[in-house]
Amino acid sequence: MKKQKIYYGWIMVIVAAIGVFFSGPGQTYSNSTFIDYLIADFGWSRTEVSSIYSMATFFAGLIMIVVGRFIDRFGQRLMMVGVGVLFAIALFYNSLVTTLPMLFLGFFLIRLLGQGSMSLIPTTLVAQWFVKKRGVAFSLMSLGGFISSAMFPIINIWLIQSYSWQVAWRFWGVMLLVVFVPIAFFFVRNRPEDIGLVPDGHAEGPKLNLKASMEIAEVDWTLKEAMHTRTFWFVLFCVGVPAMVNTGITFHITSIFGSQGLSVQMAATILSMMAFVGIPMSFLSGLILDKIKTNVALMIIFGLEVILLLLLTVMTTNVLAILFGFLWGVAGGIERISLKAIWPNYFGRRYIGSINGVSSTVMVLGSSLGPLPFGAGFDVFGSYQPILLGMIVFPVIAFILSVLAKKPEKTINV
Repeated sequence: MKKQKIYYGWIMVIVAAIGVFFSGPGQTYSNSTFIDYLIADFGWSRTEVSSIYSMATFFAGLIMIVVGRFIDRFGQRLMMVGVGVLFAIALFYNSLVTTLPMLFLGFFLIRLLGQGSMSLIPTTLVAQWFVKKRGVAFSLMSLGGFISSAMFPIINIWLIQSYSWQVAWRFWGVMLLVVFVPIAFFFVRNRPEDIGLVPDGHAEGPKLNLKASMEIAEVDWTLKEAMHTRTFWFVLFCVGVPAMVNTGITFHITSIFGSQGLSVQMAATILSMMAFVGIPMSFLSGLILDKIKTNVALMIIFGLEVILLLLLTVMTTNVLAILFGFLWGVAGGIERISLKAIWPNYFGRRYIGSINGVSSTVMVLGSSLGPLPFGAGFDVFGSYQPILLGMIVFPVIAFILSVLAKKPEKTINV
């Protein structure tokens, strides 16, 4: 067989990065730019909008387990195309919202299809195509997320101020149908075995080298088998903590900075800074993750989260704000790679959709729980400091569980 110049798995990484980029309309960093305009147009309170957003996210999270099972059953190609079309329809629907029940349904759809599904499917696709080079592949895929978080707020504000918030929703709906859906349809292949390859680029054929095949082989766990290990539950808790803490901070970042005497512009700067710092950090963490144990990376994440929460309680100068943004970007870069890689690293590729579906459910549920404690804490105490200090308990517990979350060994009956 003629040797391929470029392994097709790298094409899959590019497509996955584009998919993660287009999850943007369902992410908090994009949705937050619409909140003030919705409140101004319809007279809704901030508490009403925040509560609806949290509830919609919560119910969307409950369905992610089903999405994971669908990926295992139908494959990434069909799921990417189908979800892309449905996501575009959901964005058009959001441009028509006029009542709170409509807002709930709109938020539910974009959180399910955008934040959840458009993040889950690309992750499982990359996991199918790489084993030894999985860390690097995930780091490249994560570029789509960082570029998305840096660009969406800027583009949204421009579209809303130049035209309207309704046009902003429709713009992204059109982009999904014109750009993403055709790319997914024409280029995605579910597994390397489908086109005569195996993970990481080894050629497959009648004389496939047995040793090379064994080197890339993984022990595959079903979801039921994985759930019988304590590592599965430890990692699951670790997945939910960053989602909860980061969503809470992001949703209220303008208010948090304002309470510390910092400007709205500085808050926006820190969000962009976090994204740009995360880009090189994701590359570095991808390389490191191929050489160290995944749970060690988790320990680093939660150590940084404790520092970040403490820093927010004393952040009264621009210098401290910049330090916060830098460390937040570092933590985000490591988090995006390690939390994606740990599932296939620990439990194999075959049932990765179902296992990652549970992980995505916890991630979305965690993000749904983030905004409310921060908002309620501020209303009760008149300050974010009590809730920031109280939140520290979660990354501390996650740090301890990371230490204990060793790769499980499966007993194979021969």
